Parts: sequence; C-alpha cells; structure tokens
Amino acid sequence: MAVANVTAASAVRRWSMLVVISIGAFLPMTTWFSATAIAPQLTQLWGLSPAGGAWVTGAVQIGFAIGALGSSMIGLSDMVSPRKLIGVSALTAAAANLGLLFAPSVSLLLVARFVTGLALAGVYPPAVKLVSTWFSRGRGTALGVLLAALTLGSAFPHLVSAGAAELAWQDVIVATSLAALAGALLILRLGEEGPYPFARSAFDPRHIKTLARNRALMLANLGYLGHMWELYAMWGWILAYIRAGSPDIVAGSSRGASLLAFFVVVSGGIGSILGGIAADRIGRTATAAAMMAVSGLCALTIGLAFDGPSWLFVAVAVLWGVTVIGDSAQFSAMATELSDPRYVGTALSLQLSSGIALTFVSIHLTSFVAETVGWRWSFLILTPGPLLGVVAMLALRRLPAARQIAHGLM
Repeated sequence: MAVANVTAASAVRRWSMLVVISIGAFLPMTTWFSATAIAPQLTQLWGLSPAGGAWVTGAVQIGFAIGALGSSMIGLSDMVSPRKLIGVSALTAAAANLGLLFAPSVSLLLVARFVTGLALAGVYPPAVKLVSTWFSRGRGTALGVLLAALTLGSAFPHLVSAGAAELAWQDVIVATSLAALAGALLILRLGEEGPYPFARSAFDPRHIKTLARNRALMLANLGYLGHMWELYAMWGWILAYIRAGSPDIVAGSSRGASLLAFFVVVSGGIGSILGGIAADRIGRTATAAAMMAVSGLCALTIGLAFDGPSWLFVAVAVLWGVTVIGDSAQFSAMATELSDPRYVGTALSLQLSSGIALTFVSIHLTSFVAETVGWRWSFLILTPGPLLGVVAMLALRRLPAARQIAHGLM
C-alpha cells in the first residue's frame, strides 16, 4: 500500500511539474509573434514594404537560430541547469521585447527582435529537456502538452490584438513583456529537474561529430527540417493571407482577421496533444508522417478556398493549424531517444537551430511569391517541406535504430 501511495504521489508530482514548466515556457513565448500580430501598425508607423515586414518576423527566427546553434556549439544546455537557463533567458526576452517601445529606428527595432529570438533559444530547447527529465514513459504526450503551451504562446499576441479595437500596439508589447517576466519568475521559483536527469558534460566538438554520424538521428532531423519549412512561414503569414482573401471574414475590420489567425495558430495546441497521445500509442514516425501528409495537403489546397466560401476557408485553415504543429513535439522526443544521453541538450539545440534557420528562407520566399503572383497561391511553395518529412519518417521506420524510439516500429 505504501509503494502504491509513493507511485501515485510521483505521478501527481510529474504532471504538476509539467503544468509549471508548460506555463513557464508559454509566457515568454508570447514575445515571439508579438510584433507579427501588430505588423499592420508597425508597417504604417515605419512605412515598411512587404519585404520589410517579413524582417519583423525573420529577425526573431535568425536570433533564435543563432542562439540555438551557439548553444549547441558550446554545449550550453548540457552544462547549465535548464531551470536557470530558462529563467534568465525569459528575463532577457522580456527586456528585449519591451525595447520595441523605445526603438528610434527600424534598424534598432530589428535588433530588438533579433535579441528576443536569441533569448527564446534559451527557453524552448531547455524546456523540452526539463520536461523529459520527468517522463521516461509517456514522453510523447508530455512534450505534446508542452508544445501546446508554446503554440498558445505564439497565438496569444493575435488574441490580444483582436481583443479590443481601442488597444494600441504598445499594449500588446507591454502585455507580452509582462507575461515573459512572469514566466521567468515562475520557473526560477518552482521549476525543478525530475528523477530522470540527463548527464551534464563539458563542451567537446566531437559531440557534434558524434551526433552527425547518427543516421537515425539525422533522418529525424531531416523530417524536422521538412516540418519547419512549412510551420513558421504559415504562422508568420496567416494573418496577411486572411486579410488578402476571405472578405466576409475580414468584413472591413482587422478584428475578425486577427481573431481567426489566433484560432488557426492556437488550434495547433489541440494537434500537439492529440499528436503526443497518438505517438505514444501508434508510434512517433507514423504520427509525424500522418500529420505532415495532412498539413501538406492543406498547403496545397487552401488557395482553392481563398475567396470563399468562408466556411470552407476556415475549415481548411483550422485543419492546417491543427496538423502543421501536431508532429513537432515528436521530433524533439526522437532527439532525446536517438542521441547519446550525455549530449541530449546539444542534440535538441542543433535540431532546433537548423530548423529555425531554414524558416528564415521559407518566410522570405513566401513573401516573395506573394508579391510576385499574389497571396492566393503563395503557400504552394511550402508543400515540398512536409513531403520531404514524410519520406524521412518512412525511411527512419525501416532502420533497426528506430527501436530506440518509443513504439518506433508500430
């Protein structure tokens, strides 16, 4: 009876810690798309072109990619406590995001966005690692919950922007900066590592060489790259896409467009949780392949519903929102399962940095296509990404190393 009580207490403890970590990561992540949600106001204020507007989101992506790559190069996530790294990084993101209020030029505005991305590289990968220390079984579901929280954080600025017509763009920045501050305090105060910690190690360049020779891990990373080619370009431009099409939804007001953009992005939270549950039952590779097949189909067909009917446009957009992120947590889980336990932090940072760096290309390429042929067919450029991801997952399933993945061959 005593053993059963201890087991039950441990289960409650790990799920309560998952809630703490998820909220602590969600709050700083609101700064990621804080400027994207107010892009129309910033575009008008600074006289930005569509290409210039792309830099508002792109600067964050570059900052995150450099931060995550730098972290992986020096093994920062394997040397520093994830709790401390998340807390300090969230504080930095709050300060950099608040700096948008005082930027005297476009150049400094983009610098503030860059630093925000740099700081968030110290929130996302360590949060994945921290959650993983609490879950040896059910890790896919747990990381699905974490990704749902991060997705909500990315969608939150759209909700704030749509919440009231009288809101100034400065209110969105203040709200998201305060959220990041609250997240930092929560993690520093209540965050803890779990009973399955990963070994800490000093930096050694051979770590990256070891990871690069891991064929199964590289296939998981290739699938992740295909996933990321699509994800942030869709998230970054969905508001502009909605504004350009579906006049019944916009109805002469920016509120309807912002609200729909929020629901499209936040629906990914449902996809992340469902994807996590499915992955722990039918396998990570099968779940990721299925999610990317559906999301790729949405990217291919949403142009057909561009100018209505509205119900069809909304249905395709929300389905895309659910599936475009529903597999993301499983790539992180695969990185923790396929890499040497001593280098898990480095493996996660390397995976994320390469993926985020690729998003910079897809974000700008999507805006270029939109300027060239119009928004309607601009998302077609994203379809090769999920196709590549599906091929990588099917190849990974055939490798003997796939047995290291939870339910990898199911």
